[in-house]
Amino acid sequence: MLGLMEIIEAPFSRLDEFARISIAFEVRSVFEPVLLENGLGGIRLEERPVTAYQKDYDQLDPPLSWPVRFDVSNWRLLLATRAGQLLGGVAMAWHTPGASMLDGRQDLAVLWDLRVQPQARGQGVGRSLFAQAVAWSKARGCAQMKIETQNTNVPACRFYAAQGARLGDMRRFAYRAEPSIAQEVQLIWYFDC
Repeated sequence: MLGLMEIIEAPFSRLDEFARISIAFEVRSVFEPVLLENGLGGIRLEERPVTAYQKDYDQLDPPLSWPVRFDVSNWRLLLATRAGQLLGGVAMAWHTPGASMLDGRQDLAVLWDLRVQPQARGQGVGRSLFAQAVAWSKARGCAQMKIETQNTNVPACRFYAAQGARLGDMRRFAYRAEPSIAQEVQLIWYFDC
């Protein structure tokens, strides 16, 4: 793709456009938690290959459901375009009562969703969106940005670590109520703004 990439802040009225960006990816490996001394010695994540399969977060939590479940008046989309083509986007949440990911904090923003068109992956779009998400968080006086992913999304884990985010929480049983993902481990990353 030629031309300069532009990232714009957009209102949630453009959510349908954002939702058309595929978030699906192929799972080839997972980070398996290994308890040392039944957890007293810590937990080590070991990458383990699995039979490849497709995962699509939108099957469980489609973006168009967010305004139904949350007050998104303080949420924004950051959209990356080049030559009029939408390359990717990030949904940012902040100051939203009832959104448990925000922990009731005024100084925390959540990178709710980051997605890049499949044909634009590996071209720096995600890095640019992440940098804009940090700037957006700082502009709201946030001390931290929080990001959720799962042990099945090894590329996302490596991406967030490469951006400087640190793994802060791991919940091995976070998804027990949802049979299709009950075996997945929730990983929460934090980036100090």
